[in-house]
Amino acid sequence: MTARATRQIAFLGTGLMGAPMAKRLLAAGFPVTVWNRDLRKAEILAAFGGAVAQSPAEAVNGADIVFTMLSDGAAVTDVLFAQGVADALKQGAVVVDTSSIAPPIAREHASKLADRGVVHIDAPVSGGVVGADAGTLAIMAGGDADIVAELAEVFAPLGRVTHVGGSGAGQICKLANQQIVAITIGAVAEAMMLVEAGGASREKFREAIRGGFAESRILDLHGQRMVDRNFKPGGLSRLQLKDLNAVAAMAEVFKLELPLTADIRQAFETFVAEGNGELDHSALLLHLEKINHRKGATDDRD
Repeated sequence: MTARATRQIAFLGTGLMGAPMAKRLLAAGFPVTVWNRDLRKAEILAAFGGAVAQSPAEAVNGADIVFTMLSDGAAVTDVLFAQGVADALKQGAVVVDTSSIAPPIAREHASKLADRGVVHIDAPVSGGVVGADAGTLAIMAGGDADIVAELAEVFAPLGRVTHVGGSGAGQICKLANQQIVAITIGAVAEAMMLVEAGGASREKFREAIRGGFAESRILDLHGQRMVDRNFKPGGLSRLQLKDLNAVAAMAEVFKLELPLTADIRQAFETFVAEGNGELDHSALLLHLEKINHRKGATDDRD
């Protein structure tokens, strides 16, 4: 029996990000039991060798490692402590929360699980659905460094893991990542508008500056989305706003003024309030076009 076959994994939350992550763990030879609130999303993974559980508590029964990839801190708290997961976990199990939640909530989860003899690692990820499919996620892990090192074989199919500090440190790094993502999306969108107003091609502009100092994954992927006007979700705008709200809360705690983050947060707040929360966050372009009354602001968003 291989070492991988002896490490039983439960994966809770098999949506846009969770499903491809669970698939990669299955393809790497790990036995994985999956659960999702909408069981249809979990049942899809049966074709890839996943065992489907009817409840999260059932999914973690006997698991050595439990991954969570859920929408927010409230959802993680509910699954762990209201739906019986914490009580069903065996002593010595490790919970790896890859959701993006507020750092204080992550630390609270770690403390509560430690009281039950369960280890908690906050390990949010960056790279979107593309990275989840390809196994190239950037994984920011907070918690015990030795435990993170012991999980290297488990993280390997998912991407590159970096231990960034103690409990909650992974989440604060993810929030910083989301600041950069949101502000860069805004910058690329505004630049797209400027070049078009000046008579240049958005597509050719993107091609021209790739490889220069403005090159980024955002320009590469989301810049292309803006050119194509393809805003089917990879990263939901409402979740981008959720993360920016968490950044604002932490900035208040740390007494920091973050004016660029405040501006982009306000833009996403308005965009989501107008009913666009399910669009990809690159669709912020539509909001900027609307406030500038430019052609294309009411284009088909499919």
